[in-house]
Amino acid sequence: MNEVFEKLTLYFQYPFVRYALIVGVLIALCSSLLGVTLVLKRFSFIGDGLSHVAFGAMAIAAVLNLTNEMPLVLVITIVCAVLLLRTGQNAKIKGDAAVAMISVSALAIGYLLMNLFSTSSNLSGDVCSTLFGSTSILTLTQTEVWLCIILSIVVVAIFILFYNKIFAVTFDEDFAKATGTGANAYNLLIAVVIAVIIVLAMNLVGSLLISALVIFPALSAMRIFKSFRSVTLCSASLSVCCALLGILISIVAGTPVGSTIVAIDIVAFGIFSLIGTVFGGIRA
Repeated sequence: MNEVFEKLTLYFQYPFVRYALIVGVLIALCSSLLGVTLVLKRFSFIGDGLSHVAFGAMAIAAVLNLTNEMPLVLVITIVCAVLLLRTGQNAKIKGDAAVAMISVSALAIGYLLMNLFSTSSNLSGDVCSTLFGSTSILTLTQTEVWLCIILSIVVVAIFILFYNKIFAVTFDEDFAKATGTGANAYNLLIAVVIAVIIVLAMNLVGSLLISALVIFPALSAMRIFKSFRSVTLCSASLSVCCALLGILISIVAGTPVGSTIVAIDIVAFGIFSLIGTVFGGIRA
Protein backbone atom coordinates (compact mmCIF):
# COMPACT_ATOMS: atom_id res chain seq x y z
CA MET A 1 0.00 0.00 0.00
CA ASN A 2 2.88 2.36 0.76
CA GLU A 3 4.25 1.73 -2.71
CA VAL A 4 0.92 2.79 -4.21
CA PHE A 5 0.87 6.05 -2.26
CA GLU A 6 4.50 6.74 -3.15
CA LYS A 7 3.73 6.15 -6.82
CA LEU A 8 0.71 8.47 -6.71
CA THR A 9 2.71 11.14 -4.88
CA LEU A 10 5.39 10.90 -7.55
CA TYR A 11 2.90 11.22 -10.40
CA PHE A 12 1.06 14.16 -8.80
CA GLN A 13 4.23 16.20 -9.23
CA TYR A 14 3.67 16.18 -13.01
CA PRO A 15 1.24 18.69 -14.57
CA PHE A 16 -0.32 16.17 -16.99
CA VAL A 17 -1.64 14.10 -14.07
CA ARG A 18 -3.21 17.14 -12.45
CA TYR A 19 -4.69 18.10 -15.83
CA ALA A 20 -6.27 14.66 -16.19
CA LEU A 21 -7.79 14.85 -12.69
CA ILE A 22 -9.24 18.33 -13.28
CA VAL A 23 -10.70 17.47 -16.68
CA GLY A 24 -11.98 14.09 -15.49
CA VAL A 25 -13.85 15.59 -12.54
CA LEU A 26 -15.36 18.42 -14.60
CA ILE A 27 -16.49 16.14 -17.42
CA ALA A 28 -17.96 13.63 -14.98
CA LEU A 29 -19.85 16.39 -13.18
CA CYS A 30 -21.30 17.94 -16.34
CA SER A 31 -22.27 14.66 -17.98
CA SER A 32 -24.05 13.42 -14.85
CA LEU A 33 -26.15 16.58 -14.50
CA LEU A 34 -27.70 16.22 -17.95
CA GLY A 35 -27.61 12.42 -17.82
CA VAL A 36 -30.61 12.25 -15.48
CA THR A 37 -32.70 14.31 -17.89
CA LEU A 38 -31.64 12.24 -20.91
CA VAL A 39 -32.46 8.95 -19.18
CA LEU A 40 -35.87 10.15 -18.00
CA LYS A 41 -36.72 11.56 -21.43
CA ARG A 42 -35.50 8.33 -23.08
CA PHE A 43 -32.87 10.27 -25.01
CA SER A 44 -29.99 8.13 -23.72
CA PHE A 45 -28.72 7.25 -27.18
CA ILE A 46 -28.40 10.88 -28.26
CA GLY A 47 -25.04 10.91 -26.49
CA ASP A 48 -23.92 7.86 -28.41
CA GLY A 49 -25.05 9.36 -31.69
CA LEU A 50 -23.33 12.69 -31.11
CA SER A 51 -20.14 10.95 -29.99
CA HIS A 52 -19.95 9.29 -33.41
CA VAL A 53 -20.53 12.67 -35.01
CA ALA A 54 -17.61 14.06 -32.99
CA PHE A 55 -15.44 11.20 -34.29
CA GLY A 56 -16.33 12.12 -37.86
CA ALA A 57 -15.60 15.79 -37.14
CA MET A 58 -12.19 14.89 -35.70
CA ALA A 59 -11.44 12.95 -38.89
CA ILE A 60 -12.30 16.03 -40.97
CA ALA A 61 -10.06 18.18 -38.75
CA ALA A 62 -7.23 15.68 -39.21
CA VAL A 63 -7.64 15.75 -42.99
CA LEU A 64 -7.51 19.57 -42.95
CA ASN A 65 -4.36 19.42 -40.76
CA LEU A 66 -5.85 21.78 -38.19
CA THR A 67 -3.56 22.43 -35.23
CA ASN A 68 -6.57 23.13 -32.98
CA GLU A 69 -9.40 20.78 -33.88
CA MET A 70 -11.67 21.68 -30.93
CA PRO A 71 -13.57 24.62 -32.56
CA LEU A 72 -14.43 22.65 -35.71
CA VAL A 73 -15.47 19.54 -33.79
CA LEU A 74 -17.58 21.63 -31.41
CA VAL A 75 -19.40 23.45 -34.22
CA ILE A 76 -20.13 20.29 -36.23
CA THR A 77 -21.36 18.39 -33.18
CA ILE A 78 -23.66 21.23 -32.08
CA VAL A 79 -25.10 21.56 -35.60
CA CYS A 80 -25.77 17.82 -35.70
CA ALA A 81 -27.39 17.99 -32.26
CA VAL A 82 -29.83 20.57 -33.63
CA LEU A 83 -30.47 18.50 -36.76
CA LEU A 84 -30.93 15.38 -34.69
CA LEU A 85 -33.54 17.06 -32.55
CA ARG A 86 -35.39 18.45 -35.58
CA THR A 87 -35.22 15.17 -37.48
CA GLY A 88 -36.38 13.21 -34.45
CA GLN A 89 -39.53 15.35 -34.36
CA ASN A 90 -40.30 14.42 -37.96
CA ALA A 91 -43.22 12.02 -38.17
CA LYS A 92 -41.52 10.15 -41.02
CA ILE A 93 -38.25 9.57 -39.16
CA LYS A 94 -38.61 8.65 -35.49
CA GLY A 95 -36.07 9.69 -32.86
CA ASP A 96 -34.29 6.34 -32.53
CA ALA A 97 -34.02 5.97 -36.33
CA ALA A 98 -32.60 9.50 -36.60
CA VAL A 99 -29.93 8.73 -34.00
CA ALA A 100 -28.97 5.50 -35.76
CA MET A 101 -28.86 7.18 -39.16
CA ILE A 102 -26.66 10.09 -38.10
CA SER A 103 -24.33 8.09 -35.83
CA VAL A 104 -23.62 5.30 -38.31
CA SER A 105 -23.12 7.77 -41.17
CA ALA A 106 -20.69 9.91 -39.18
CA LEU A 107 -18.72 6.90 -37.96
CA ALA A 108 -18.40 5.43 -41.45
CA ILE A 109 -17.47 8.73 -43.12
CA GLY A 110 -14.95 9.54 -40.39
CA TYR A 111 -13.17 6.20 -40.73
CA LEU A 112 -13.25 6.46 -44.54
CA LEU A 113 -11.64 9.92 -44.47
CA MET A 114 -8.96 8.77 -42.05
CA ASN A 115 -8.10 5.87 -44.37
CA LEU A 116 -8.06 7.97 -47.54
CA PHE A 117 -6.20 11.06 -46.35
CA SER A 118 -4.34 10.15 -43.17
CA THR A 119 -0.56 10.59 -43.22
CA SER A 120 -0.07 8.83 -39.89
CA SER A 121 2.06 5.70 -39.79
CA ASN A 122 -0.16 4.23 -37.08
CA LEU A 123 -3.70 4.67 -38.40
CA SER A 124 -5.19 1.80 -36.40
CA GLY A 125 -3.68 3.21 -33.22
CA ASP A 126 -5.10 6.67 -33.93
CA VAL A 127 -8.57 5.26 -34.59
CA CYS A 128 -8.47 3.10 -31.46
CA SER A 129 -7.30 6.05 -29.37
CA THR A 130 -10.10 8.25 -30.69
CA LEU A 131 -12.81 5.63 -30.18
CA PHE A 132 -11.79 4.29 -26.78
CA GLY A 133 -9.75 7.11 -25.29
CA SER A 134 -6.03 7.50 -25.16
CA THR A 135 -4.00 4.83 -23.39
CA SER A 136 -1.92 7.68 -22.02
CA ILE A 137 -2.88 10.68 -19.93
CA LEU A 138 -0.17 12.78 -21.53
CA THR A 139 -2.46 14.20 -24.21
CA LEU A 140 -4.12 17.08 -22.36
CA THR A 141 -2.61 20.54 -22.83
CA GLN A 142 -3.01 23.56 -20.59
CA THR A 143 -5.17 25.25 -23.23
CA GLU A 144 -7.53 22.27 -23.34
CA VAL A 145 -7.78 22.27 -19.56
CA TRP A 146 -8.71 25.95 -19.42
CA LEU A 147 -11.22 25.49 -22.23
CA CYS A 148 -12.73 22.58 -20.32
CA ILE A 149 -12.95 24.66 -17.14
CA ILE A 150 -14.69 27.55 -18.93
CA LEU A 151 -17.17 25.36 -20.79
CA SER A 152 -17.88 23.31 -17.65
CA ILE A 153 -18.70 26.48 -15.71
CA VAL A 154 -21.09 27.46 -18.52
CA VAL A 155 -22.77 24.03 -18.46
CA VAL A 156 -23.23 24.02 -14.67
CA ALA A 157 -24.49 27.62 -14.72
CA ILE A 158 -27.05 26.79 -17.42
CA PHE A 159 -28.28 23.78 -15.47
CA ILE A 160 -28.67 25.80 -12.25
CA LEU A 161 -30.30 28.82 -13.91
CA PHE A 162 -32.79 26.75 -15.91
CA TYR A 163 -33.25 23.93 -13.37
CA ASN A 164 -37.00 24.45 -12.98
CA LYS A 165 -37.58 24.61 -16.73
CA ILE A 166 -35.46 21.52 -17.36
CA PHE A 167 -37.38 19.73 -14.60
CA ALA A 168 -40.72 20.66 -16.19
CA VAL A 169 -39.67 19.61 -19.70
CA THR A 170 -38.22 16.35 -18.40
CA PHE A 171 -41.31 15.06 -16.62
CA ASP A 172 -44.25 16.44 -18.60
CA GLU A 173 -43.40 18.18 -21.83
CA ASP A 174 -47.04 18.60 -22.91
CA PHE A 175 -47.97 20.26 -19.61
CA ALA A 176 -44.90 22.49 -19.86
CA LYS A 177 -46.04 23.62 -23.31
CA ALA A 178 -49.57 24.25 -22.00
CA THR A 179 -48.24 26.51 -19.25
CA GLY A 180 -46.26 28.61 -21.71
CA THR A 181 -42.83 27.01 -21.26
CA GLY A 182 -40.88 26.89 -24.52
CA ALA A 183 -40.31 23.14 -24.44
CA ASN A 184 -38.72 23.03 -27.88
CA ALA A 185 -36.25 25.74 -26.94
CA TYR A 186 -35.21 23.92 -23.76
CA ASN A 187 -34.92 20.61 -25.60
CA LEU A 188 -32.63 22.39 -28.04
CA LEU A 189 -30.63 23.83 -25.13
CA ILE A 190 -30.21 20.35 -23.63
CA ALA A 191 -29.04 18.95 -26.98
CA VAL A 192 -26.47 21.74 -27.42
CA VAL A 193 -25.13 21.32 -23.88
CA ILE A 194 -24.81 17.56 -24.39
CA ALA A 195 -22.88 18.23 -27.61
CA VAL A 196 -20.45 20.45 -25.67
CA ILE A 197 -19.97 17.77 -23.00
CA ILE A 198 -19.28 15.09 -25.60
CA VAL A 199 -16.62 17.15 -27.32
CA LEU A 200 -14.95 17.79 -23.97
CA ALA A 201 -15.01 14.09 -23.08
CA MET A 202 -13.45 12.89 -26.34
CA ASN A 203 -9.86 13.24 -25.10
CA LEU A 204 -10.57 11.44 -21.84
CA VAL A 205 -12.77 8.43 -22.58
CA GLY A 206 -13.09 8.31 -26.37
CA SER A 207 -16.18 8.58 -28.52
CA LEU A 208 -17.55 5.08 -27.90
CA LEU A 209 -17.42 5.32 -24.08
CA ILE A 210 -18.94 8.78 -23.58
CA SER A 211 -22.48 7.44 -23.22
CA ALA A 212 -21.38 5.47 -20.16
CA LEU A 213 -20.51 8.71 -18.33
CA VAL A 214 -23.97 10.05 -19.14
CA ILE A 215 -26.06 6.95 -18.41
CA PHE A 216 -24.49 4.88 -15.64
CA PRO A 217 -24.37 7.47 -12.80
CA ALA A 218 -28.00 8.43 -13.45
CA LEU A 219 -29.18 4.82 -13.54
CA SER A 220 -27.19 4.02 -10.39
CA ALA A 221 -28.72 6.93 -8.46
CA MET A 222 -32.20 5.88 -9.59
CA ARG A 223 -31.74 2.48 -7.93
CA ILE A 224 -31.86 4.20 -4.50
CA PHE A 225 -33.36 7.68 -4.80
CA LYS A 226 -36.70 8.61 -6.34
CA SER A 227 -36.93 12.42 -6.48
CA PHE A 228 -35.36 14.37 -9.35
CA ARG A 229 -33.22 16.56 -7.09
CA SER A 230 -31.88 13.63 -5.04
CA VAL A 231 -31.14 11.58 -8.13
CA THR A 232 -29.30 14.50 -9.73
CA LEU A 233 -27.17 15.21 -6.63
CA CYS A 234 -26.37 11.53 -6.11
CA SER A 235 -25.57 11.07 -9.80
CA ALA A 236 -23.18 14.03 -9.80
CA SER A 237 -21.40 12.90 -6.62
CA LEU A 238 -21.12 9.30 -7.81
CA SER A 239 -19.86 10.31 -11.24
CA VAL A 240 -17.12 12.52 -9.79
CA CYS A 241 -16.01 9.79 -7.36
CA CYS A 242 -15.92 7.15 -10.11
CA ALA A 243 -13.91 9.46 -12.37
CA LEU A 244 -11.37 10.19 -9.62
CA LEU A 245 -11.05 6.53 -8.67
CA GLY A 246 -10.77 5.46 -12.30
CA ILE A 247 -7.99 7.95 -13.04
CA LEU A 248 -6.06 6.97 -9.91
CA ILE A 249 -6.35 3.26 -10.73
CA SER A 250 -5.24 3.88 -14.30
CA ILE A 251 -2.15 5.69 -12.99
CA VAL A 252 -1.20 2.87 -10.65
CA ALA A 253 -2.13 -0.06 -12.91
CA GLY A 254 -1.21 1.52 -16.24
CA THR A 255 -4.64 0.85 -17.75
CA PRO A 256 -6.49 3.07 -20.28
CA VAL A 257 -8.14 5.98 -18.48
CA GLY A 258 -11.50 5.90 -20.25
CA SER A 259 -12.05 2.16 -19.99
CA THR A 260 -11.06 2.17 -16.33
CA ILE A 261 -13.53 4.94 -15.46
CA VAL A 262 -16.35 3.11 -17.26
CA ALA A 263 -15.46 -0.13 -15.46
CA ILE A 264 -15.73 1.67 -12.10
CA ASP A 265 -19.11 3.08 -13.19
CA ILE A 266 -20.31 -0.45 -13.99
CA VAL A 267 -19.21 -1.72 -10.58
CA ALA A 268 -20.94 1.22 -8.87
CA PHE A 269 -24.14 0.46 -10.79
CA GLY A 270 -24.02 -3.14 -9.56
CA ILE A 271 -23.52 -2.02 -5.94
CA PHE A 272 -26.33 0.55 -6.09
CA SER A 273 -28.65 -1.97 -7.72
CA LEU A 274 -27.96 -4.44 -4.91
CA ILE A 275 -28.56 -1.78 -2.25
CA GLY A 276 -31.78 -0.70 -3.94
CA THR A 277 -33.03 -4.29 -4.13
CA VAL A 278 -32.23 -5.09 -0.50
CA PHE A 279 -33.29 -1.86 1.19
CA GLY A 280 -35.67 -0.33 -1.35
CA GLY A 281 -35.65 3.21 -2.73
CA ILE A 282 -35.47 6.40 -0.74
CA ARG A 283 -38.22 8.87 -1.63
CA ALA A 284 -36.25 11.99 -0.82
